Amino acid sequence: MSDIEQRDNPYNVTQASRIYFLPNLMTAGNLFCGFVSVIKCIQARLLLDLGEYATIHIQQTSIQLYTQAVWLILAAVVFDSLDGRLARMGGRTSLFGAEFDSLADVVSFGMAPALMVFFLILTPRGEYQWFREFGWLIAFVYLLCGAVRLARFNVITNPLLHRVVAESNKDFVGLPIPAAAGTVATLVLLLLNMAANARELRQLTLALPLILILVSFLMVSTVPYPSFKQVNWETKTRFRTFVGLFILVVIIWKLQEIAFFFLFLAYIFYGLFSHYQRGVRHIQMSTLRRKVVKMKQEDSE
Repeated sequence: MSDIEQRDNPYNVTQASRIYFLPNLMTAGNLFCGFVSVIKCIQARLLLDLGEYATIHIQQTSIQLYTQAVWLILAAVVFDSLDGRLARMGGRTSLFGAEFDSLADVVSFGMAPALMVFFLILTPRGEYQWFREFGWLIAFVYLLCGAVRLARFNVITNPLLHRVVAESNKDFVGLPIPAAAGTVATLVLLLLNMAANARELRQLTLALPLILILVSFLMVSTVPYPSFKQVNWETKTRFRTFVGLFILVVIIWKLQEIAFFFLFLAYIFYGLFSHYQRGVRHIQMSTLRRKVVKMKQEDSE
């Protein structure tokens, strides 16, 4: 095997273990954001637990820490989107980069959101004591589904499976874990801004376990979701379209506590709706084929 063929072979030891600086720097940024987000969640929870009679100042400080944790998760989403794109643009993909990215994702999009929801609602004090009995299980199921989702992604995108037939990578199989984490984090951000105090916060965040269960199921499902890997950022557009998109971005930024959550929610339901439409079309085509076969049989008789 020539030197060029060895370099192109993803299972060549040297090629597989290459550490490309810029893509892996983005992955390290992803991991850092996830790690600090976990710390912020722990600090926020300890702050409330240490004060048996939490003052308004302590409650507000705790909300600020949770808010910082949310923004760190969203920053990790940005880093995660950049590492793969930079690797593909520069032809700097490697098996090491893929594994490093998955390990970082488990922390940033698995552990951090699970702890955030667990601390906020699944172990509340006061009127929701029954959550203590199974709250930890809901958070763990989310973390488990996220890890399974990442492991499955690594398997189905393994270069060994693409030796003969190149499969399309336009869609993800199942909800990607950054989108799941973003949905949970932005819902927390929305609820934190709606909450006037810790008591109201606990009442409002009863929606969190339901969202957590939904995204957990979607991560391990076979529902296809667009990956946006094929988006050409150099595509030309009309001036009116550009202005409209600019205004939309400004509105989203101004209403970020609300808009970000509904953007992630729209992505989730877009995948579900598209999957439903594909199922309906498949049933219609199957019905049509059966009718054609039946008509041919009747004509032959």
